[in-house]
Amino acid sequence: MYKIFAKTLFVGQNLISVPECHSTNTLASELSDKTNLPEGTVIITPNQTAGRGQRGNSWQATEGLNLTFSILLKPTFLPVKDQFHLTLVTSLAVFDYLTSLSLNGIKIKWPNDMLIGVKKVGGILIENTLQGTSIQKSIVGIGLNINQQEFPIASATSVSLQAGRAFDLNDALNSLLSYFEQRYLQLRAGKSAALKEEYLTNLFGIHETRVFIANQVRFEGTIQGVNDNGELVVLTNGMHKTFSLKEISLDLTS
Repeated sequence: MYKIFAKTLFVGQNLISVPECHSTNTLASELSDKTNLPEGTVIITPNQTAGRGQRGNSWQATEGLNLTFSILLKPTFLPVKDQFHLTLVTSLAVFDYLTSLSLNGIKIKWPNDMLIGVKKVGGILIENTLQGTSIQKSIVGIGLNINQQEFPIASATSVSLQAGRAFDLNDALNSLLSYFEQRYLQLRAGKSAALKEEYLTNLFGIHETRVFIANQVRFEGTIQGVNDNGELVVLTNGMHKTFSLKEISLDLTS
């Protein structure tokens, strides 16, 4: 079903397509443990039956209508302390693709959900294997709602719903992989500061008063940025506080 015609150096040049699997991240990890797969290998399926998201959530997608795939990376150049830089790369790559479609209101919701307006159109799950102070391998899972028209929750949307037309999934995949490689090469070239600056520029809610939930308590705060560990920095009650992924959530309904 999927063919790579993008003029990438390595991302997607080795493509493994399966008709169905529980999770492309899980399959990518299993295959890379058994075989020396080249960096940039893409594992994709039209039917992911048990996709995983952040915070232990599931990622649901109707068969044959969306993109659900994983990219194998070997970022041994990246220290463990800088692993959040892979989130910058992936978020911006998806942002680049959505922007290329001339859609309005595209934002990155910390750490790496993709929004159009206040509705979620995509999600990312990055799982790293560490060795000493370096990252041995990374599995970058991307789920992007492309042609799905109906969702079980009102907070979700698709590219098709926003653009008012259907999209060719193979074209979408190739375009997205091209943007991903460009961003990854930017990271390898030491341009992490520029990546972070762009990420913050396009971060949903930055410098705006928003409602957050932490320890089941709702409070107002203002996103000030993201620190080097990838933690969210929020100004609340005159104090700067940092939060990890599992400690805080942003209420999009407020």
